[in-house]
Amino acid sequence: MRLLSQEELDGLLPAETAAFPGPIPTQSVSSDEFMPAPQTEQQRRVEARIKALGSALGQTHGMTRRQFLATASGMAAAFVVMNEVYGTLYSASLAEAADREMAAERAKSLRDQFIMDCHTHFLRDDTRIMTFVRQRQAVGKAGWNPALADKEQTLEDLKFANYYKEVFLDSDTKVALISGSPSDIPQDWFLTNEMKAEARARVNRDAGARRMLSHAIFTPGQPGWLEAIDRAIADLKPDSFKGYTIGDNTNKQISKYPWRMDDEKVAYKGYEKFLKAGLVNVCVHKGLFPPSIETQFPHLLACSDVRDVGRAAKDWPQLNFIIYHSAYRFAGGGRVEDAWGQFEKTGRIEWVTDLAEIPSKYGVTNVYGDLGQIFAQSTVADPRVCAAMLGQLVRGLGADHVVWGSDAIWTGSPQWQIEALRRLEIPDDMQKKYGFKPLGPADGPLKNAIFGETNARLYKYERRAALAGDRIAAMKTEYERAGAARSNLRYGYIAKAASRR
Repeated sequence: MRLLSQEELDGLLPAETAAFPGPIPTQSVSSDEFMPAPQTEQQRRVEARIKALGSALGQTHGMTRRQFLATASGMAAAFVVMNEVYGTLYSASLAEAADREMAAERAKSLRDQFIMDCHTHFLRDDTRIMTFVRQRQAVGKAGWNPALADKEQTLEDLKFANYYKEVFLDSDTKVALISGSPSDIPQDWFLTNEMKAEARARVNRDAGARRMLSHAIFTPGQPGWLEAIDRAIADLKPDSFKGYTIGDNTNKQISKYPWRMDDEKVAYKGYEKFLKAGLVNVCVHKGLFPPSIETQFPHLLACSDVRDVGRAAKDWPQLNFIIYHSAYRFAGGGRVEDAWGQFEKTGRIEWVTDLAEIPSKYGVTNVYGDLGQIFAQSTVADPRVCAAMLGQLVRGLGADHVVWGSDAIWTGSPQWQIEALRRLEIPDDMQKKYGFKPLGPADGPLKNAIFGETNARLYKYERRAALAGDRIAAMKTEYERAGAARSNLRYGYIAKAASRR
C-alpha cells in the first residue's frame, strides 16, 4: 500500500496511545501504508461491552479493568462479548471469564502447544518511525535521558526489543520467521535482507536455540536481482525466499517491476536458483488489493490476484508456493462487508476461493495458504468472514496446507490471534450449507497442523525439545513469575475518534 499523505495522516491517531487496550482489537489498525477502516457499529458494541464486563469482573477480583483485561479471564471475557455481538463462533463462557483459576488453568494447559509463526515483522523504514528516531536523538542530546545521550538511535533499538517481548514473552509463539517488504526505492525496504539475517542470528545466539528464521526478499526484474539472489544464498543462508508480484507494494504509484509467478522468462530464473540451492519454500505476497486500490492502479491487478499461481505450481512441483494473506482481497483498505456480501450471494470470497480451488483445477499439491493479516483483520471486522475463509481453505488446500502467520507486531502481541483460532469454530449452519469441516478443539489435529506442524514440516524444523530449556524459556518463566502481563497495545494508526481508554 502507498505511504499515506499528510492530509490522510491528519485524520488518524496512533494506535499505541489512542486505541482501547482490550484483549482483542476493537477496530482496524494499520501501518502508514493504508487508511484504516473507521470503527463499525458492531465494533463499538464490542468495545463498550468489553469495557462494562471488564470493569464488573475486575471489581469482583479487586482489580482495575485494565489489570483484569490483561489476564486469561480477560481474554475469555472478550470472546464472550464477540459471541454476543456476532453470534456463537468462539468457545468461551462467562464462567471462564469470571473464574480466574479456571481461565488460568486452561491457558496453562495450552501454553506448550507448538506454534510456529512464519509471518512476523519488526520495525519498518517509514516517515512516522523516522520522526520518532529524530525525537529520541533530540532527547538524548538535550541530556533529559542519559541512556540516549551519545548513542545512535536506530529503528532496531526502537522496535526489536518490543517485538521480542510481544512475540516470545507475551504469547505462546515458540518459533518466528522474520519477514520484510521490498521497494524500488532502497531506503523504503522494511528491512534489508542483511537486517533480517542479523536479527535471526541475534535471537538464536541469545536463546541458545533456533527460535527465529528469516526470509530473503527477491525482486524479479529489478536491476541485479539474480545476482542479489546469489549473494543472499551464499552469504545470508536464508530459510526461504519471499517476493511481491505487485513489485513495489509501498509505493504502488511508481512500481516499475511487477511480475507474474508463471513468467518463464523472469520468475522461473529465480526458481531455478532456489531449487539448486535446496531452498524449496517460495513465499509470495498476494491480495490486499481491494477495489478502491484497483481503481488507482488497474495495471497491477493481474499481478495481485492468483491467476498466475496454478501454472507456476504445476511447472515447479519440487517447490512449495506459500501464498501470503491467502490472497484475501479486502484487507488493507477494503471492506469486510464486501467480502461477506460476496459470500452470502455466491459462496465465494475474492481471491481466497480462487486460491482454494487451484489444487483441484491444476492437479497440484504444492500450494499453501498463509493466514497473516487475513486472520487478524477478518476476526476483528466480522468473524463470520474469518470462519468462511478458513472453511474454504481447509476444504480446498487441505488442513495440512494452511499455515500460521500473524503479521505481528503491527496488531500487537499475537496472543489474541492465537486465542481466536484456538476458540473459533465454523457455525453449524455454515458447515451444513457449504460442506465445511469443523475446526475442532484448540489443540486438536487440524488446529495443531495450522499452528505449527505444517510450518515445521516445510522448514524441516526438528529440534523442538531444545526450546523448553533455552534462555527464552527461562526468561519467560521469570517474566511471568514477576507478574508481568500483556500490554494489549497495538502499533500503527486508527481512524481519529475520541479517546477510548
